[in-house]
Amino acid sequence: MKTALIVRHVPREGAAGFLQPIEAAGYHIERVDVAGTDFPEVDLSEPDLLIMMGGPMGVYEADIHPWIPVQIDKLSTRIAKNRPTLGVCLGSQMIAAALGARVYPGGTTELGFAPVTLNESGAASPLRHLAGVPVLHWHGDTFDLPDGVERLASTPAYANQAFRRGRNLLALQFHAEMGEDPRFEEWLTHFWADLDCAGACRHALRADHARHGPGAVAAGRAMIGEWLGALDS
Repeated sequence: MKTALIVRHVPREGAAGFLQPIEAAGYHIERVDVAGTDFPEVDLSEPDLLIMMGGPMGVYEADIHPWIPVQIDKLSTRIAKNRPTLGVCLGSQMIAAALGARVYPGGTTELGFAPVTLNESGAASPLRHLAGVPVLHWHGDTFDLPDGVERLASTPAYANQAFRRGRNLLALQFHAEMGEDPRFEEWLTHFWADLDCAGACRHALRADHARHGPGAVAAGRAMIGEWLGALDS
């Protein structure tokens, strides 16, 4: 059976809605937490599929989180081998860093449900399933577009919302996996500082989650399923 490894930067940010298409594609899923003592020994090049999820830390905070340069180094090795890799939010920023791009605070917190704007490449990619669909945004960091990749989507606040390199590398700044996961309540509790920065209201976000979440997850699952089905072996 094919193997998929989910890298979790914090327990409350898992693969959520993406689990269904990953399992449907025939992958046996395992997980590793970056804070675990075994993480430095994990070979990120070994799994058939690597999924790196989000987290509240910044790629530039290696002095606080010593696992960050370890992960970037291992990720660089995997990407050089063209192994299938998906990054979400912090995971996308890790991919950008592993490709040599600068990751930095973006100056504004993008938080809430809103659609991404697909460019021509994005509309011809698996992201086509997201066209017009409000998905969850929750970040304040961004990155320069790495050399040799293809931008797929943008928003007014941040130009680099998604990119890919070939068939096997996909980076998503937004959270199309979130919309039906009960851990969203933990985001509202634990990431309260983000709400203050964005001027966001918990009650409004909760209502938007109920209204837009199912559609976002359905579109996100279709996107990931199509992406997985087109991977180079």
